[in-house]
Amino acid sequence: MIDYIVLAILVILIAAAGYYVYRAKKSGKKCIGCPDGCSCCAKKGNTPCGCGGHKNP
Repeated sequence: MIDYIVLAILVILIAAAGYYVYRAKKSGKKCIGCPDGCSCCAKKGNTPCGCGGHKNP
């Protein structure tokens, strides 16, 4: 029984993460994994996180 509970929790977490990425991309975010939203990259003129609109190193 505990296996089913752990499996259900994992499925819920993975589904929530997938939905977050889907919603973020649909809203137009270019850099989902960047905690600063690539504002730090814009100041330096390059983007290590791969955001569009800036020059990659």
